[in-house]
Amino acid sequence: MGTAWASAKSYPWEQGLYVGGLETAKVNLALRIYSNVWHVYAGLAILNPAARIQIERYAASATELFKMMLEGGSGGAEEQQKFRDRVEWARGVVFGDERRRRPILLSEDILDKFSLGQLASTPVNETERGRGTVSSDGQSATGLHRTPSKYRPNSHLSLLAMVDCWAHLSINPYTHLSLAATPPFRLFLGVAEHLFLSPSLLSSSVHSALFDTWHRSDDLEFVCAARGWSQCVTFGSFEVYKKRFNETRAFFDGRFEEAGKLGAEMIKAVMEGEVKREEEERFKM
Repeated sequence: MGTAWASAKSYPWEQGLYVGGLETAKVNLALRIYSNVWHVYAGLAILNPAARIQIERYAASATELFKMMLEGGSGGAEEQQKFRDRVEWARGVVFGDERRRRPILLSEDILDKFSLGQLASTPVNETERGRGTVSSDGQSATGLHRTPSKYRPNSHLSLLAMVDCWAHLSINPYTHLSLAATPPFRLFLGVAEHLFLSPSLLSSSVHSALFDTWHRSDDLEFVCAARGWSQCVTFGSFEVYKKRFNETRAFFDGRFEEAGKLGAEMIKAVMEGEVKREEEERFKM
C-alpha cells in the first residue's frame, strides 16, 4: 500500500477518499512499517522460503482479483457472480470456523479517533460514487437498496487479496496468532476479520469493486506495487529491496512522528481490548 501511495504521489488521508474506519488501521500499519529501517523486513522476506511463497501468492491474488473486478464491471451477471463466489470462498475457508470469536478490532468509531485525516462532513451515498451505480428507481446495480454511509465504500483490494492468499495456501491466521501475537499481526488479522465478518461491509466492498471506478487507478497502482515487491523478493536482492524500501520511505518522510504517536495509541487500545477478550475467554473455561 505504501509503495502504491508513493507511486501515485498521494497521501490517502489528505484526499478525503480513504479516511476513517478500516482505512485508519491500514494507513497506520503502512507508516509503522516504513518508519523502521529496511533491513528489519528484508531478512524476513528474502531469507524465509515460506515468506517468498506467501508474497508470490499475495501478488497473484491481487492480480487475479483485480482482473475479475474489471471483467465483472464491464461484463454480465455471470462474471460478477464469479467474483462474488471467489470472495465468499476465501471467507469461508479462512473465517468459517471463527464466527464465535470476539473480533480483534475495536469499533470503527473508536478507530476514527486515531485517523490522520478528517471524514467528509456529509455521508457519501451511492449516487456520489460514480455513474452506472444506481438506477432510476434508487436501486443499486445489484438490485438491492443501499443506505448512505459516512465511509466512502471502496474495493479494499489489499484485504481481499490477503484473505484470498491465506485461503489458497490453506493458512489459518488464528494458528499464527497463537504463536506470534505481535501487535502488527493482530492489526493485519483484525482489519481482514472486520471486513469479512461484517456482511454489510463485505457486500459494500464487493459492490464497489465491481461497479465503482473512482478507485480503479489506485487499485492498479496497488497491483503493480504488489507484483514489484514479489519480484524483488524472488530475485533475492537485498540491494534492490533496500532501494525500493527507501524510495517509498522518503515519500513519507516527515509524516512519521504524528503517525507514530497515533499508531501507538491505536495499538494500545487494540491490545487492551485483546487482553480483556482473552481474560473473558479464560473465565468462561
